[in-house]
Amino acid sequence: MTPHSKLRIIVGGMVGQFPLGGVAWDYFHYVLAFHELGHDVLYHEDTNTWPYNPSIREPSSDGLYAAQFIQSFFERYAPELSDKWHYKLLGDKSFGMSDEAFAEFAQTADIYLNVSGCCTLPTNLSDQCKRVFLDSDPGYNQFGLQELLDSEGPQAPRYMEVAELHNVHLTYAENIHNQDCRLPKCGIDWITTRPIATLQPWSKSLEHPIPADAAYTTVMTLDLEKTPKRLHYDGVDYFDKRVEFEKFIDLPLRYSSTQLKLAIGNNNDTTHAALEHHGWGIIDAHHASITPETYLDFISSSYGEWSIAKNVYVQSRSGWFSCRTCCYLAAGRPAVVQDTTWSRFVPSGSGLFAFTTMDEAIAAMETIERDPMRQRRLAYEIAREYLSPDKVIAPMIDDIMRSDSNKIADSLS
Repeated sequence: MTPHSKLRIIVGGMVGQFPLGGVAWDYFHYVLAFHELGHDVLYHEDTNTWPYNPSIREPSSDGLYAAQFIQSFFERYAPELSDKWHYKLLGDKSFGMSDEAFAEFAQTADIYLNVSGCCTLPTNLSDQCKRVFLDSDPGYNQFGLQELLDSEGPQAPRYMEVAELHNVHLTYAENIHNQDCRLPKCGIDWITTRPIATLQPWSKSLEHPIPADAAYTTVMTLDLEKTPKRLHYDGVDYFDKRVEFEKFIDLPLRYSSTQLKLAIGNNNDTTHAALEHHGWGIIDAHHASITPETYLDFISSSYGEWSIAKNVYVQSRSGWFSCRTCCYLAAGRPAVVQDTTWSRFVPSGSGLFAFTTMDEAIAAMETIERDPMRQRRLAYEIAREYLSPDKVIAPMIDDIMRSDSNKIADSLS
């Protein structure tokens, strides 16, 4: 079977669980990409978790908001897929296509792509179906799997499912096979990949004039009061984004040519006051990401992106690249983002800039400032040449269909 053959593909995600614009693009880019390449694709979600309702900022028990959110996305961005989704609420009620119609599709599916490993796998997949786990959060998954192999720790049962129920494993840790990467391989033959962006919805904003008040922006969860989340592996502590952000908290005081704004998903007054003291602008992440359209508009109205990565991605030298940055680049917005060794795989220096120090970040933004329209075009070229469906998904499918069952079973026996 060649990568150009028409396959039946199911994409598993968590858009119904978190019906927000950024989450939608993270997962639905895969659905749109497979469709763009001519495959027969549908979206499936079964996380057995109460869905969050952003209109009330609380969990919901009925799933109606989540279902309408999913339906509206496909009606707007891929009308041909308006009836090709199946959302299962707490293992009971279904939305979208019927359980019977989904079961019929699942029985003949060639690939089940479980993005982030968030979904319970359907029971009616055939033995020939490739059950693919896509590790979008490297470090957490590898350390959890190693905990399983070491037969200790409370997270072992969750990672047993990752190991045993999937027979192909992809990862955004694009550097995992190089000697300087600190992530354990856990006996798995990891296939490396990177996030994607379908270009058509985003490229319409490429030639928009730059607003006078445009800022470098990003979207993140940040709480400067709470103790940073910690992982411990092989004598080393790994943390979340806060540890990396604090290294650059003075950036707006050092670089004042263009404002820097953070879309933050919390209402912590202490955090907001600290950020404003250091010159950061603050935006409510809910307002920026309440729908797929507001998220697209938020990015399109930005001067570019400036962002850090989780410490676990950086310190492990994972090679992780951000799906959010993919959206900025596809919209033709230059990105200045912290290096995790991703610059070995996606070129830095034109439209997209890797940094490890404050001075490198400032130098990158000064380069963009000298010719922002040129840097917009170069950003879009990066998206087209390194992040588009034909450049990422086509070879990924080929790798999946060629792969044999991985070695994790032998490691666990």
